[in-house]
Amino acid sequence: MAESSYLPPPPLSPHTQKSKIRRMNATELRASLGLAGIYALRMLGMFLILPVFAIYAKTLQGADNHTLIGIALGSYGLTQAILQLPLGMLSDRIGRKKVIYGGLILFAIGSFVAAGAHDIATLTLGRVIQGAGAISAAITALLADLTREENRTKAMAMIGMSIGTTFAASLVLGPILAKYIGVNGIFTLTGVLSLAALLGVWLVIPDPAQSRFHSDTEANAKRLPAVMKDSQLLRLNYGIFALHAAQMAMFVTIPFALIKTAHLDKSQHWEVYLPVTIIGFILMVPAIIYGEKKARLKPVFVGAIALMTAAQLGMALALDSFWLIAVWLTLYFIAFNILEATLPSLISKIAPADAKGTAIGVYNTSQSFGLFLGAAAGGWLYSHYGPAGVFGFTTVLMLSWLIWSLGMQPPKAVRAVMFHIGESWQGDAEALSRELTGVAGVHEAAVVLADRVAYLKVSQQQWDETEVQRLIDATF
Repeated sequence: MAESSYLPPPPLSPHTQKSKIRRMNATELRASLGLAGIYALRMLGMFLILPVFAIYAKTLQGADNHTLIGIALGSYGLTQAILQLPLGMLSDRIGRKKVIYGGLILFAIGSFVAAGAHDIATLTLGRVIQGAGAISAAITALLADLTREENRTKAMAMIGMSIGTTFAASLVLGPILAKYIGVNGIFTLTGVLSLAALLGVWLVIPDPAQSRFHSDTEANAKRLPAVMKDSQLLRLNYGIFALHAAQMAMFVTIPFALIKTAHLDKSQHWEVYLPVTIIGFILMVPAIIYGEKKARLKPVFVGAIALMTAAQLGMALALDSFWLIAVWLTLYFIAFNILEATLPSLISKIAPADAKGTAIGVYNTSQSFGLFLGAAAGGWLYSHYGPAGVFGFTTVLMLSWLIWSLGMQPPKAVRAVMFHIGESWQGDAEALSRELTGVAGVHEAAVVLADRVAYLKVSQQQWDETEVQRLIDATF
């Protein structure tokens, strides 16, 4: 089936059944599942090489030291950090799908360049081109175009779940695929998957009849100063930077430790990653439920950072025992999964109601810079100071984050909701925002006429949804 156009229908009256308001229609479900799958296909190609990249890169011409290996591994993150916000804004001007098509083509080209590389410089070039295909912001903007406000959180959750599942699966599949098709074969597969994703965008994802800016998913340059000055958001941005810098530094080091200490061939590394990732996912769930349901997110969050700090310190001191490596990796993945799940939730709770997309954009950019700097620093430290130097660095990163996080204000037990305010409404947005803020259980409200949306932060326990809807309906 070729591309089709879709305009989300207007929101239902409060007198209609609420179950219908909350349920995705067929086109929204198709768009959400399709874009989650396309995101997963693209990320699968990136994650598959993570556990085997450093070992492979060491065999290439010019890879005289780990510094060059680290730069090659992390260079993807540098171009992604530079381009993802501008490309998201470009999609507002020229269309979402044009940016997505271009990004997927660049990603495929970079993958094929990396697949044919015989030296570290060409491999690095391929990774740089891969990173230039930075389409995450355009994908989330397209998803926003194709879903109604009340269903957007569910749609975004589908993408989040696809990323987490893909990451865990890749740690296991990467070493296995490297055994049978080689790392250059994985890069070729990555390019093929990117082209398959391109076809998926064309054949599966509807064309929105209208694209507009969405404050909940897109970065607004006018809101950047406020977001960048927010001390609570700065803590979270530093946290995602440090978390992924440590991750990349670790994957410059751990594969060699498993070979040297455990005498495991790289094709057997999945035997280590499989149990530790499963345990990490299982133990993450009760921690997240406890933090959200009991409004104890800060203790859970800070505790996970402390656990991550302990895991990094443990690896700095004890990489000469396979069982200790397994123990520290298990603790690492428990902490990593908790932090990966809670950080976006905290962003949503803390960011201004009308600047969530801007806050997420800065957060994602911080993460990408962490990928680059962590890999480059990890490679340099491994060359000069060995594994102890790498994990000494990651320990300092985590410890600094832990100290800074202690001063974080406990996040309010709120969640973000959105209400469509109608295309024909031309009332006083500030006055309606004040009225909505006065409703029981509403902590913050911002009516953005350009979006035709009222953005609210409401209590997770109880809030007067009927009164909110009455006020919005009364303005027509």
